[in-house]
Amino acid sequence: MARDTTTIKTIARNKKALFRFEVLGKLECGIQLRGTEVKSLRAGQASIQEAYGFMRDGQMRLVGATIPEYSHGNIHNHEPTRERRLLAHRRELLSWEKKVKERGITIVPLHLYFRGHLVKVEMALVKGKKLYDKRETEKKRSAQRDIDRALSRRR
Repeated sequence: MARDTTTIKTIARNKKALFRFEVLGKLECGIQLRGTEVKSLRAGQASIQEAYGFMRDGQMRLVGATIPEYSHGNIHNHEPTRERRLLAHRRELLSWEKKVKERGITIVPLHLYFRGHLVKVEMALVKGKKLYDKRETEKKRSAQRDIDRALSRRR
């Protein structure tokens, strides 16, 4: 019997990353977790707001993501902010490693979710926005909100 891998259940989103950074590319990665971490994620507890990714020895790592200890765990519970290995194809990792060596480009997580029974994280290759870019984004968002309000009143 095949498992349904199309269902997606969101665990955490990094909303501020889209405001602070310009996204240059995205990559869906698996994440290497311990058993109590998965149980804690199933309870819907996680934070990726302060997290970032970096490359070491040809592997991508996730640092700063907080997965709280499992409430029903024992002495073998995990450390909440430990460094976690991300799983992706070697070719993709090598191309990202070259891009990250450029000045001003970094890796941040955008979305942590379950795809079927697997935990996935959507990583983004980003470049920091300038203050005027952030203002422009806010203006566009505000204008879109006004348009949506006007259209909803018409109906």
